[in-house]
Amino acid sequence: MPLPDNNAPWPPPQLAPLYGEMRFDDAWYSGDRHRLAEVYQGQQRREDGRRRLWARHRQQQPGKRDGRLHIPLAGDIATASADLLFSEPPTFAVEDSATQDRLADLVETGGITNTLLEGAEVAAALGGVYLRITWDASLAARPLLTVVHADCGVPEFRFGQLAAVTFWHELASDSATVWRHLERHEPGRILHGLYQGSPDRLGTRLPLTEHPEVAALADSLGPEGDAIETGIAELTAAYVPNIRPNRRHRGSPFGRSDYAAPLHDLMDALDETWSSWLRDIRLARARLLVPDGYLRDHGPGRGASFDDDREIWQTLNIPPTEQGAGITLSQFAIRVAEHSSTADAIVQQAVRSAGYSAQTFGLGDQGGAVTATEVKSRERRSMITRDKKSRYWLPALADMLLVMLRLDREFFTPGLVPERPRVTFGDSVSEDPASTAQTLSLLQQAQAVSTDTKVRTLHPDWDDTAVQAEVDRILTETGQAVPDPMQAGALV
Repeated sequence: MPLPDNNAPWPPPQLAPLYGEMRFDDAWYSGDRHRLAEVYQGQQRREDGRRRLWARHRQQQPGKRDGRLHIPLAGDIATASADLLFSEPPTFAVEDSATQDRLADLVETGGITNTLLEGAEVAAALGGVYLRITWDASLAARPLLTVVHADCGVPEFRFGQLAAVTFWHELASDSATVWRHLERHEPGRILHGLYQGSPDRLGTRLPLTEHPEVAALADSLGPEGDAIETGIAELTAAYVPNIRPNRRHRGSPFGRSDYAAPLHDLMDALDETWSSWLRDIRLARARLLVPDGYLRDHGPGRGASFDDDREIWQTLNIPPTEQGAGITLSQFAIRVAEHSSTADAIVQQAVRSAGYSAQTFGLGDQGGAVTATEVKSRERRSMITRDKKSRYWLPALADMLLVMLRLDREFFTPGLVPERPRVTFGDSVSEDPASTAQTLSLLQQAQAVSTDTKVRTLHPDWDDTAVQAEVDRILTETGQAVPDPMQAGALV
């Protein structure tokens, strides 16, 4: 299919409900109070009928700050999801040794593990993310794995599988018109288009040379004038759902956000609780209420003040029984326990609805060193969610690495033998070194473990060569190395 026609509505109307939901999720994920106030202009009240904290328009007085406080729980949830998936980098393995070396180089130089962390965090917030393979020989002599956020893609699915996708973003403009660059990925080619329009319309399609940000792409286009041939049959993009099903759009191939419980009202209530707590602290500041006669007049137009360090006061002509005759201390109580327990209960309910254990967020932590097994037991719900999400990432990630290797052979490394890598996710919880050492020591005492196994357990990221070298050093230092009699010439 070609790029959209001139003056087409944008984003496409059929995606308006999905984009609308992403707009709310994005506002909470961003942690920007101004964006929260903007998205809730048309939704003043929560489901329970109470007015939303961020829907209240405050008339700011000069010198007076907004007393509302935002707690970035949405960002914490998205970060926790990414950490559970990719805090320990996954491993990618192929059969061919030369391909394995090239793949390792692409992963390291391209910072792919960091790209995956970014993608996992965005997917948790917006319900999904796109992985895109592209290349720029002037930038790097290798294909590039990039992330495109879910609200910047217009996908086409067939039987739940991504058949094509159009990515878009707005370009810099010095006028009221909106410039958009559209990048459509189809099997075998990538199409580019530049449009000048309005906030809700694409407008007129123009040559790429009309805008400096995309003018360089014009030199890469084929004879048709808008397409770049990839030289491979596969699609150079993939969609990774955060988790399915999408409860609001049943039967849809789109994933659902971690906030789709929904958690918006809970997060609004958490902000209201903390704002109330801080208000108690502000109101509880010690204040002195003094009669007017205690104020020292500084003359016409200079006002009056009260010296709280003065030790001797002249007797005032005020009956001692009248109100206001003396100095009154005003200090309110701070409801610490009430606010703290309410905030903790809201957070626990929110993270539980998102699919995580409270211990993942430090709630109920008893302190002290624990083993990885104990951590996994406490965080079982988080581990289940992690395993579910990893199964959505695995096929898409393996497909994109295969596409990367094939594009690398096509443009940068002739003779490379592309293979679909085996993806193995790392352990989300690293074992405590002291616990590992104690376990290995007990196994050694029982003569139930070899030196090779001990080295591999302690260094799971080492290859066979590094492991063997370390084993040889250990055996030599401990006097256990036995020379090969054939090498020593003992036997003929």
